[in-house]
Amino acid sequence: MRLQDKVAIVTGGASGFGEGIARKFAAEGAKVMVADINAEGAESLAEQLDAASARVDVADAGSVKAMIEAATERFGHIDILVNNAGVTHLPQPMEEVTEDDFDRVFAVNCKSVYLAAQSVVPLFKAQGSGVILNVASTAGVSPRPRLNWYNASKGWMITATKAMAVELAPDGVRVNAINPVAGETPLLKSFMGEDTPERRAQFLSTIPIGRFSTPEDMGNAACYLCSDEASMVTGVCMEVDGGRCI
Repeated sequence: MRLQDKVAIVTGGASGFGEGIARKFAAEGAKVMVADINAEGAESLAEQLDAASARVDVADAGSVKAMIEAATERFGHIDILVNNAGVTHLPQPMEEVTEDDFDRVFAVNCKSVYLAAQSVVPLFKAQGSGVILNVASTAGVSPRPRLNWYNASKGWMITATKAMAVELAPDGVRVNAINPVAGETPLLKSFMGEDTPERRAQFLSTIPIGRFSTPEDMGNAACYLCSDEASMVTGVCMEVDGGRCI
């Protein structure tokens, strides 16, 4: 029960890594809000976890503000915000990625962190505590070809994490990130371009431990970084990647 009575919001929480984080947090005693653009999926998981749910478009300021207000109204305060929602474009040469796809990747992966900070940082400063966890990617550390602008968006997220951490530390707010490698999530096919045994083998050959990340892996790492056990840890971008970035 390492998160006993902590209040946590997990964006993109209805599936994939976000679901793994939400499940782990609930198992460790947290009061969780599952937030997702897929309102039905968020509600379904929330019912399983005896948690709250909210529909959120993380790239829309009004939607993010409403999510923060709903969590505050429901639970009285917020302790943890996990910025997990993310998208990618399909693998292709950088000059062929459409402007619409580029804008969507940066809106969901980058602007969302800014919008969330606008709404939650004043609350954390007022209470003198809080934890923000950004779900970045090994793509921001060791980019794969043809995922060019997705790589760049996650590199932005890693730098943002460090910038947020150093600025907010005096206010009692910690900010960290986890860097997953490709995993068994709804985005896997998009990362690979096609889900075939050959493409899976190609991706797995770059991971020394020899398997994809799982939602449980992300939940375990997130739980530590968001718990009081990590009270001296801020500005860390932890690879949870089976050695991919070595």
